[in-house]
Amino acid sequence: MPLEQRVITTTDIMPMAAYGKIRREHRRKLVEVKRKRRVHIGPHVSLYFENYDTMWAQVHEMLFIEQGGDAQLEGELAAYNPLIPQGKELIATMMIEIEDEGLRRRTLAQLGHIEDSVQLRFAGHTVKAVPEADLDRTTEEGKTSSVHFLHFKLTPAQIVDFKKMGVEVTVAIAHPAYGHMALLSDDSRAALGADLV
Repeated sequence: MPLEQRVITTTDIMPMAAYGKIRREHRRKLVEVKRKRRVHIGPHVSLYFENYDTMWAQVHEMLFIEQGGDAQLEGELAAYNPLIPQGKELIATMMIEIEDEGLRRRTLAQLGHIEDSVQLRFAGHTVKAVPEADLDRTTEEGKTSSVHFLHFKLTPAQIVDFKKMGVEVTVAIAHPAYGHMALLSDDSRAALGADLV
């Protein structure tokens, strides 16, 4: 996708009546896109690597569900456009997903600043995640949020190595209370490599 298309504008937004007609089929097709862009790390954490398509869908879903119209649109674009990679980075939503409320509360209380401990490792490189700085997602008591937004900024040399066929890419979390890693599948690495130029 050319860089000039890596932003959602008002002209990219469908009328909600028209979106409603394609919504079910579009969501079905997006499942496969998202599958290649999701990485599970350990028992509770998943990274969802975002791109134009996932954010276009998110904006439309928010508008469709909340029915805020033009008054809502500007806020949605401001929230989600920064999560579209611009060719030199990968961007992920990190979610700590625990169904049991008690376990979730206890776990989040132990994972303060987990967003500062996420890395990509490949071909001798280590790329540390840079969390969104919009607000502090860890309380003074050390409890973290269940949702974080992470940027992995790559150098030109790292981009070349990331896109090489057969390169092994590991996503690691090096938090004292949550030390886990996962190897990207070839499909995932290829999908993410398409975000980089």
